[in-house]
Amino acid sequence: MEKRVAMLAIVVEDNERTEELNHVLHEYSEYIIGRLGLPYRDRSISLISIAIDGPADAISALSGKLGQIPGVSAKAVYAKLPEDA
Repeated sequence: MEKRVAMLAIVVEDNERTEELNHVLHEYSEYIIGRLGLPYRDRSISLISIAIDGPADAISALSGKLGQIPGVSAKAVYAKLPEDA
């Protein structure tokens, strides 16, 4: 299984979904390197970035599960690293 390093950008427009979002992130905690959350109170949204190192399939599945939560958008950006890294 190919391991990748990626950043997940998450926009939370419905703060009532935070518990569900955290539950999904916990399912993938073994791959998460770090997390930064920024509440943007002026716009009533939250912006979250997740650094992740894991199988490409797991990263894709996490991004997909987060995107299925109503009021949550997620997008993954992958690092271009040498194959033996």
